[in-house]
Amino acid sequence: MDIQKKEIINLKNNSPKEVAPPKEVVAPRVQNTEMPVRHVRPRSRWRVFLVILVVVLLGAGSAVYYFYRQASDLKKNSPSGQGDAAAQAKDVIAKVSRLIVLPQGEEPTVATVSDPEKLKDQLFFVNAKAGDKVLIYTNAKKAILYDPVADKIVEVAPLNIGTATSSGTTSQ
Repeated sequence: MDIQKKEIINLKNNSPKEVAPPKEVVAPRVQNTEMPVRHVRPRSRWRVFLVILVVVLLGAGSAVYYFYRQASDLKKNSPSGQGDAAAQAKDVIAKVSRLIVLPQGEEPTVATVSDPEKLKDQLFFVNAKAGDKVLIYTNAKKAILYDPVADKIVEVAPLNIGTATSSGTTSQ
């Protein structure tokens, strides 16, 4: 027990002479000879991949935008669109109704003269030009040739709809 008492006394007194400083612990250097050091840069590969991906997505987005704009411009400027044809027909009917009294209770068929040379043998189309409009009223049996450029009625004629006979004439 005497030894224990001395240790307790030494601990209480804690004089610097009796306490030895702690020794430095230095870890031994170990060289890793099993795996060679590789200079692979996975970050740079990902960066290249991301740059290529961004360029491809930008190109695809630009192409989609370009073709979308082309399609929408074509729809806006197309006179042959079905929605536009009805609107154009109503516009032509309104313009012609300012110049002549039109038959009531009937919606006319509106046609456009595209090649007047093919129609020159018919008297109704003698003065027709490309782009002229023809309003055909089947119930009222009336045809009207309208020039939208000059805003004038070129010709009005009765409409003869019938069957052809063997002699080549039409009957009413």
